[in-house]
This record gives sequence, structure tokens and C-alpha cells, in this order.
Amino acid sequence: MIKIAVIGTRGFPGIQGGVEKHCEHIYPHMKDVEVVLYRRKPYLTEASDASFEGISYVDLPSTRIKGFEAVWHSFLCVCHCILHRPDVVHIHNIGPAMFAPLLRLCGLKVVLTYHSPNYEHKKWGLFARTLLKMSERLALRFSNHIIFVNKFQREKFPESVHAKSSYIPNGIPSATRSHHTNFLEAHGILPGEYLLGVGRLTPEKGFEYLVEAVQQISEIKHVVIAGASDHNSSYLQLLQSLDVNKKVVFTGFTSGEDLRQLYSHARLYVLSSVNEGFPLVLLEAMAYGLPLAVSDIPATHLVQLPAEAYFQKANADALAKCVAREWNKKHDTTTYDLSEFDWNAITRKTQSVILSVAKKK
Repeated sequence: MIKIAVIGTRGFPGIQGGVEKHCEHIYPHMKDVEVVLYRRKPYLTEASDASFEGISYVDLPSTRIKGFEAVWHSFLCVCHCILHRPDVVHIHNIGPAMFAPLLRLCGLKVVLTYHSPNYEHKKWGLFARTLLKMSERLALRFSNHIIFVNKFQREKFPESVHAKSSYIPNGIPSATRSHHTNFLEAHGILPGEYLLGVGRLTPEKGFEYLVEAVQQISEIKHVVIAGASDHNSSYLQLLQSLDVNKKVVFTGFTSGEDLRQLYSHARLYVLSSVNEGFPLVLLEAMAYGLPLAVSDIPATHLVQLPAEAYFQKANADALAKCVAREWNKKHDTTTYDLSEFDWNAITRKTQSVILSVAKKK
């Protein structure tokens, strides 16, 4: 049986993040493989105790210090891999993949899933961006195979990268609408009368433009932002200061039935990101048939949306115009074609890549 070691995620289940959701949908459904998942202790919750057949956890120390967290934890994971010799090390994102050369030097095979060019995120300073760009070069050179979740990102690289890479997008499970509203009631939110945004409270999500925009639209009384801060509360404090008309409800990290209720009863979903790899939350909103207003970035063109659903990124006025137009339309649920984003097919493709790398001499 093939043993796969997974590095570059904070872990799952019950842990916030797009990469974390990606991993939680893939590894529990792989067949006839043994998965060793490395998790970061500070992020584990009671929900993280859930077990999955074929998956074992290695929980290692980490920090919540921005810029150091992933590097330190990844180094510990790599040392553990070198000692325990999995057949393939599957690394998520370019930061942790800075250790790909060390793994290859020690005779281990590496598959990289490239989620996003993290150095484009505003939260990183010059040193961190330089380090991430160096990590990208090392990752692309020393990985045995690269999986891109964004086909536009893959197209940026030369043929040498194309020759050992694949495009396998993120996926979306089928969604069942919730008829319950107790979570909404607890936050004073009226079903069908709120705008929804979901994601970690970090600058690349562009929530400040959303908060500024809705101050201009008198018809919108409530905006729900479901997500928590990564490391500190300064970004949340900025968002709260911009909410001069007190329209925004911050629910923190929201999952399970509570998140189902938010998706099920929203009037409009807004993705305000200025940078994304492949936004799983957008697929989730589409699975619930929600009307959409999304920033015009390459990642949002991985799905087919009408032109009027897009607005210029990082532009609160453009966002306000788009949202006002969509808000005032007749609101029936929409059926989107999500056949390309089936998690079962995505899991099979990912496992096939990993197995092919494991079998190569």
C-alpha cells in the first residue's frame, strides 16, 4: 500500500482555510492508500478529533507568528518524513515547498499542489515575498509533479513546467439547503435580507471594499461576513471602523449547519477578493444557487458567469454599483453547471498523479 505524507495544511477537520477544505475533501476519499497528515497543534479544536479510515495524524508544534508559522512547521514535517520514508510527500502551496530540494536529496518523491502565488498577498512584506518567490522556483524545479488548481496560473510558466504538471481544479460537494434559521436569529439576521461574504479575515479577501461599498446602499441593512482572523485582530478592527452605519455582522469562523443556514438564506453572495488561487467559497455559493457579484480576477473566470456579475477588483464604487444592481433583481435561485468540479473525479485524478509518481523509478 502506498504511503502519502501531507505537508502544508494546518490540518482538518474543523480548521478554517481553503487549503484545509481542499484536503478534507480529497484524502478521506482516496482508496487503497495510507495517508499521514501533518497538522499544526495550535489550530486543533474538538472537531479535529474526528477520524477517517486510512488517515493518521501527526500533530507537531507550531506558532501563530505570521511568516514563521508555515516555515517552522514544514521543517519539522520534513524531518519527520526523512526519518519515516513515505512513498510520496504531497506538499500544498509554494511556501512549505521550499524544502522540496531537501526531500529529493534524501531520496523522497514530491508532488506539489500549487494553490496560489502567495507572494502577491498584501499581508507579506518585502522579505517574505522574496522568500516565497525563491520557494516557488525551488518547488517548480524539484517537485516530481505539480498540480495547479488554477489553469491560468499554470499558463504563466514555461514548457519545462507544463511537461511535469497537471490542471486539477478545486471541487464542490452537493449542497442541501437548510430550512432552519436559528443561527440567523441568534445574530439578528433576517432570512433573504442579507448579503453574504465568506473567508478568512485577511487583506487579500478585500473585505474592506465590501464594507465600504455597502455603506453607500441604503436598501441593504445587513451584511454577514463569516470568517476569522489568521493571526491578529488589526484587519477586523479596520473593517469595524469602516462600518460607519453598523450594517456588518461578523460571525467568526462558521462551519457545518451554521454555514449551511447562511448560504441557504442569503439574498446575494459577494466575493470581493483581490487575489485568489481558486476560491472554494465561490463554488459553495454556486452550489446553493445564490446570485453572485464577484471581483474581476483570473480565478473567478475559472467558472462561467455572466459579464454583469463582475466588478473591478479593489474598487469600492464599482463593487457598490454591481451589488446594487444584483440586489434589486428578482431573486430566484440559479442552477450553475458545476460538473467540472466534482470532488470524486478530482480525488481520482489527484490519486492517479500521486500513484504514478510513486511508481516511477
